[in-house]
Amino acid sequence: MDVTATDLLDEDPPEDPASSAAASTEPTEPTEPVRLIPYRSRRRRWLRRAAKTVAVLFVASTFLSTAYNAATNGRASVPAGLTYVQAGDVSTRYREWGTSGTPIVLVHGFVESADTWQYLAPLLAAQGHRVYALDIDGWGYTQRVAPFDVGHQARQLDAFIEALHLDKPLLVGHSSGAAVAALATLDKPGEVSGVMFLDGDGLATGAGQKTPLTHLFLNPYRTTLMRLAIRSDTIVRAIYGATCGSGCPKLDAAGLDQWRRPLEVPGAEEALWSMVNLGVAGLPPARLAELATLPIPKSVVFGGADSSYDPSSPQTTAARIGAPAPTVIPGAQHLTSVNSPGAVAEAVAALEARAAG
Repeated sequence: MDVTATDLLDEDPPEDPASSAAASTEPTEPTEPVRLIPYRSRRRRWLRRAAKTVAVLFVASTFLSTAYNAATNGRASVPAGLTYVQAGDVSTRYREWGTSGTPIVLVHGFVESADTWQYLAPLLAAQGHRVYALDIDGWGYTQRVAPFDVGHQARQLDAFIEALHLDKPLLVGHSSGAAVAALATLDKPGEVSGVMFLDGDGLATGAGQKTPLTHLFLNPYRTTLMRLAIRSDTIVRAIYGATCGSGCPKLDAAGLDQWRRPLEVPGAEEALWSMVNLGVAGLPPARLAELATLPIPKSVVFGGADSSYDPSSPQTTAARIGAPAPTVIPGAQHLTSVNSPGAVAEAVAALEARAAG
């Protein structure tokens, strides 16, 4: 290849080794050394930030919870025209259906009231019974008198029977009300003609066990959580639907008020939290087994789709209390007196016939 003079002129002159060496010895700007933050220092910094965040959230949530509680501190009024009787140390609200016939006393369960029996009671009255349903201490519109345990509630039931001069009524206890009816019967067996466990095993186990988790919910937060749940139509309807089933009447405004208002009257919050700490009313197995020794008829009725208990509960409960084979209502869930009042009325009639015979 030919090399021209122009090409030679365009080439860069060769680098002078001396000048290159001199350039390499010229001082350069000092560079900042890279500092590595130790792991412990980073962890402490992260923990400080997390602690500050938690503190801010705690202060903010406490302020908001206190403000909400103050804004919702008004209590609901007790409906006018209710009927009361003094049962021991408790002014007891009750309802009555029918004017003649053998007496039946209906004992509701947890978060229920005498109004829960509004579908079953008229059917029993039509069969020729005087039917009574009371608000157990701690629930409904009955005066709230501590302690809210099964012993005090059973004494209230015995005193209720005495105050109304009922001659050996038949007792029907729903859910945790089965334990109340059972203990009242054991305390005064000569004052009862028979007892039915309706959707309840009467035991202080399962839902009836105490739990330390309740102590984690301190005020003002527990009050806020309770009020938010009680005031939510969605939550009330969801609990009712899950407990009662698709065959139950839909909750309209009046139905929501029936379930909600008893939890909003004066004293209801304190009583509810006390009962949550105690656990759902129940008795030890050995105490319940004493029913089997009493010469009165016993009966066990469960909904076939009741998810509150083990599927074997109807059979084991009947065997424990000395009852014949249980009545299981196909497809019915926990609130059988609401979703299957006709079937429950038939079971009560069968028990009453045994008691009369």
